[in-house]
Amino acid sequence: MLTITFKEKLLENKLNIYFVSQGDKDYNITKETIVPANPCCNGYSVAKAFTVTAIGILYDKGLLTPDSFLTDILTDHIPNNIDPKWHKVTIHHLMKHKVGFGCGMLDIDCEDASLYPTTDYLELVLKTNLKYDPGTVHQYTDAAYYLLSRVIYELTKTDLSDVLRPILMDLMKFKEYSWSVCPKGYSIGATGLYLRTEDMVKLGILYLNKGMWKGTRVLSEEWVDLVISNEYEFSSLGNGWYGKGGMRGQLLMFNIEKGKAVACHSYENTIPYKILMDDE
Repeated sequence: MLTITFKEKLLENKLNIYFVSQGDKDYNITKETIVPANPCCNGYSVAKAFTVTAIGILYDKGLLTPDSFLTDILTDHIPNNIDPKWHKVTIHHLMKHKVGFGCGMLDIDCEDASLYPTTDYLELVLKTNLKYDPGTVHQYTDAAYYLLSRVIYELTKTDLSDVLRPILMDLMKFKEYSWSVCPKGYSIGATGLYLRTEDMVKLGILYLNKGMWKGTRVLSEEWVDLVISNEYEFSSLGNGWYGKGGMRGQLLMFNIEKGKAVACHSYENTIPYKILMDDE
């Protein structure tokens, strides 16, 4: 269990953290309530780490690689007048937010989607002219992960949420989860994944165990190594920790060397990863 001292430390710092869960390489999981709240919360951009995991499942099946070109996959959806730079965009560029956008796009957590000129998000994105050559400039945007969601559907004819359900959520016995969808019914991919903290931490445990879950291989070790070496959403936080945060202070992180994973739901403007690392 998390120590009372640790809980008191969070309260003393006046952090508006709802729940903290810890897990270890032996699949032991604990949960501590810091500030009572609805147990199933929006993980915001932590959702992107789950989308990366779904891409890994397709990678392990031989359906794509990081070097696969977006327009080769979405052939039937390419506008006639598409900016030629789109033909250079790869899966790697999408996962690294190096598509070539000049600003954020489809960032529905801080935009009013009712003001978009169309309900067809794929058309909206692909008709956008890219400012930079793909792979040259980092511009964080939810549009990249919506495109990954559509890539997953195009290659499997199954929505992202349903690709993950039997392989991840059912296997790991998630208590509940739901993914926000676009007006056309496709999972957003970038945000809007509602789940419990004690279930969120299970993804961190999967990665610290190099893709294994209680004797079942979910991801190849090769894919886990690619995620870590390329920092596909899980960024290096120092001291062996890798983590992904959400815009309101949600956090999922893991440390392979320590055999430890931590997740939290909160409502903070900054992600409190350092104080969570301090709990030993």
